Amino acid sequence: MRMLCVFVLLLITVLEIGPVPITGLLLIWVVLFRPRWFYNLVMKIYH
Repeated sequence: MRMLCVFVLLLITVLEIGPVPITGLLLIWVVLFRPRWFYNLVMKIYH
């Protein structure tokens, strides 16, 4: 799970170099729709 999180963060970092701000759009989507996978990820991190 930890390696998957690192991989996703690296992917987002590489995509951020391009002209489209991926991180901001992803965070807006998470705040608006509150997906279950994000809640589970936060619970695993703080558990």
